Amino acid sequence: MINQIKTEHLETVINNHSQDMTNKVVVITGTTSGTGYVCAREVAKKGATVILLNRESERSKDSYKQLTGSVPSGKFDPIACDLQNFSSIRSAMEIIKSRYTHIDVLVNNAGVMALKDEATIDGYDVQMQTNCISHFLITKELFPLLRKSKEARIVNHSSMARLGGPLELKYFEKNGGNLGGNGTDEANAGFQGPRWERYHQTKLANCAFTYGLKKKFEEKGITNVIPLLAHPGLALTKLQVTTAADGGMESNSGLMAQAQTAEDGATGIIRAAMDQNVKAGDFFGPLAGWKGFPDHITPEDYLYSDSNININWEGCEKAVGKFDI
Repeated sequence: MINQIKTEHLETVINNHSQDMTNKVVVITGTTSGTGYVCAREVAKKGATVILLNRESERSKDSYKQLTGSVPSGKFDPIACDLQNFSSIRSAMEIIKSRYTHIDVLVNNAGVMALKDEATIDGYDVQMQTNCISHFLITKELFPLLRKSKEARIVNHSSMARLGGPLELKYFEKNGGNLGGNGTDEANAGFQGPRWERYHQTKLANCAFTYGLKKKFEEKGITNVIPLLAHPGLALTKLQVTTAADGGMESNSGLMAQAQTAEDGATGIIRAAMDQNVKAGDFFGPLAGWKGFPDHITPEDYLYSDSNININWEGCEKAVGKFDI
């Protein structure tokens, strides 16, 4: 059944909601597979120079070869960047600053889901650091280059897991390995328990980051950097494979039979990166939730509540330093 899923929306998005990306520089995290890989491929086809930020591995080398094979004329710049290590990120950012005078699009795509209650080398929850705090750090470090673009975009990736309770500061602190444990097999199979709460916190945090940026840019009168949000619906990517291998969900979950392809899952971030008519705060994804065309979504009120924005900003700044806008 899963193998019979067909891509339905990518061509429409490319034909109707993209633009020529010649001379534009696009940074994407997590391009070894899934939505990040598809986004990198499609913006390269449109002429962009694409900076690929991945942890150094055989997967990253293989995906680079696949991208260059798929887009022979593409301009790809792979830079080693481990989102579970702040030192690695800072080193990668220095390389980017030394090579480029501006950045036009930053796609904060990479993510992990429902992993065990473990700490990164920096002491933070592995999900929160990978999905949220590290993207805050990347955005902070690249912001001066984004400001130099005529029209820059910051695209954050959320999911349906944004729905739930409010952000809590403890998830942003050095509490990795002490945030509820791994949950029971029964809870994990039902997408409940502490693993999934930690994941929810990260996906809501990405929303709060987007609308926090929007609010701060408006206060400062910054109009040439546009914060945007997307979600992939339920897409077939390595995300579920990794989660199942870690014990976070059943490997043969019937839910995945309802999924769409990675290509369609990527259409939200692709539209945010290339649609000519975006405005600050636009949120793209399937209106039905699980799958569908990446339409304009009306964000839930709490995505831009002062409380959630402040907790996200305070927690991230405490972890990686002040973000001067």
